[in-house]
Amino acid sequence: MSSYVSLIRANTLSDTAEYAYASTVDAGARLVFPAGACPLNDDGTTTAIGDYAGQAAKCVENLRVALAEAGARLEDVASTRVLVASSSQADLVTAWEVIRDAFGDHDVPSTLLGVTVLGYDDQLVEIEAVAAVA
Repeated sequence: MSSYVSLIRANTLSDTAEYAYASTVDAGARLVFPAGACPLNDDGTTTAIGDYAGQAAKCVENLRVALAEAGARLEDVASTRVLVASSSQADLVTAWEVIRDAFGDHDVPSTLLGVTVLGYDDQLVEIEAVAAVA
């Protein structure tokens, strides 16, 4: 777990949520705001066309790379927003489960949204994140 990010549980709110309800970042931390992590291969093509889970996994992989370039890890993330191009709750849950599992015990506060369209051809998933590091 990050020494700068603390996850907050809210015992009076639903315990069915698979994430912390809030987080705090200690004073003195450097905040990292990576661009939205997209399911793009190194050559710029979209991976796993039509596959919500496959695209979510590639988004996590690309987020890890972007965070590492800034000296951060998934455990340093203070919040996420997951965008899924679908009006089907099942599609959102499919993407979410991959992302949730990637974060493991660091169940960062997250917002999961169904959207109409995302920026790249055949893109179904994108992850926005904010991290805090020394």
